Amino acid sequence: MTEVRVLLDGLVLGESPRWHDGRLWLCDWGAHELLIVDADGQRETVGRLDAFPFCIDPLPDGRLLVVAGSDRRLLRREPDGTLTPYADLRPLCDRPWNEVVADGRGNAYVNCIGFDLMIGEPPGPGLLALVTPDGAARTVAGDLAFPNGMAITPDGATLLVAESYASRITAFDLAPDGGLLGRRTWAGIEGSAPDGIALDAEGALWYADVPGRRCVRVREGGEVLQTVEVDRGCFSCALGTPDGTPTLFVTAAAWTGTANATATRTGRLLTAPAPAPPAARP
Repeated sequence: MTEVRVLLDGLVLGESPRWHDGRLWLCDWGAHELLIVDADGQRETVGRLDAFPFCIDPLPDGRLLVVAGSDRRLLRREPDGTLTPYADLRPLCDRPWNEVVADGRGNAYVNCIGFDLMIGEPPGPGLLALVTPDGAARTVAGDLAFPNGMAITPDGATLLVAESYASRITAFDLAPDGGLLGRRTWAGIEGSAPDGIALDAEGALWYADVPGRRCVRVREGGEVLQTVEVDRGCFSCALGTPDGTPTLFVTAAAWTGTANATATRTGRLLTAPAPAPPAARP
């Protein structure tokens, strides 16, 4: 059985972990805090954002893009920590926006699940938007069943997105203009609800599963390579290399429904040994 360690306790609802600049960055949605956590579990609050959800991913120049989901905006974090407007997403979808991933050209892909989960709206089709470096935004894919975690392959050729309500990882080819082509199922994962995802250097993918209380490593086609089980819902995951050691980071929290999502501090940042380091940035 894989050894799981609690690196940080007392979060409300941790999400969107990213291994960036040799450190783990993390969003605590419930506390509205952007955190950096070191290898000893010491946390530093480096920003606050009054939005739910909010997610991050670095641009090629190292600056972070930040999705202010409930505000329907994409922001950019400057080196001094200030947040500046980057793109207005309201014309594309008036529901909360979710995850973001950036490619090697400075394009960003942002998804909207298409309904407001936190107020109990019935599920609706989600979408994917492209935001180019000049801040222009356009829809590049629709009819997604709760689009969630995303990743781009190291060659910059393929975008992967977890469809939580369809139990699959969906792939798209990235066109020269940033558009998405060749939609296909990368991995069908029956019985799972994939949330946050992370690619490793061997081409496998980890996905977090809230109802399954686990993180699962799969290869293209859906073969399960490894499962890490925990005592609460797994919302997202990231791979990093603290002290050069491949490590899986997992954000987990007790989940009893939207009504109590931010009522208690059951959130944890967990770690477990990983068989491969993170995939290279595209």
